[in-house]
Amino acid sequence: MEPTTAPTKPQFSPAAQAEIKRLLTHYPEDRSKSALLPILHIAQAEFGGWVSPEVQDLVAETLKIKPIEVYEVATFYTQYNLKPVGKHVLEICRTGPCMLRGSDELTAHLERITGAKVGGTSPDGTFTLKEVECLAACGFAPIVQVREKYYEQLDTPEAVDAMLSELKSLVHRPILPWEETGLPNSLKNY
Repeated sequence: MEPTTAPTKPQFSPAAQAEIKRLLTHYPEDRSKSALLPILHIAQAEFGGWVSPEVQDLVAETLKIKPIEVYEVATFYTQYNLKPVGKHVLEICRTGPCMLRGSDELTAHLERITGAKVGGTSPDGTFTLKEVECLAACGFAPIVQVREKYYEQLDTPEAVDAMLSELKSLVHRPILPWEETGLPNSLKNY
């Protein structure tokens, strides 16, 4: 019988640890839970674009709170991915104004072109499609958010194709504020 090794417990990179430490200085010591949302964002960026239960446990340990307190938040907000995602997560607005301007057609076109269904990832791992609530850019509908960037007026196949071409051309995802000196090893070529 071959010996088994325990899975490696996730750990934040030194750069992420420094950013978390900096964030915590904004809150009273007994209110560190207030930093939960930004720390979940850091965790999601550090660990491949999603927060596994083990990563959520790490966040709880970091903040000295119960794991259930992290699970409640991570499962409530659609901005946190609870399963592996593609290199680019396309968040498609599905509320009234975007629907009136063609978000259903946009979604169908994205599914055809990427090979991903809403809630899933393309076969090549490049795109994950996600429907989300209002992205507050109704005057530019239909829209898709990818990380911090909005792609607006995606009401023609050409506009959608241009967005996908731009995303496919990115070698790396954007550098995050705490990564000014470069990407942690876990994120190279992510």
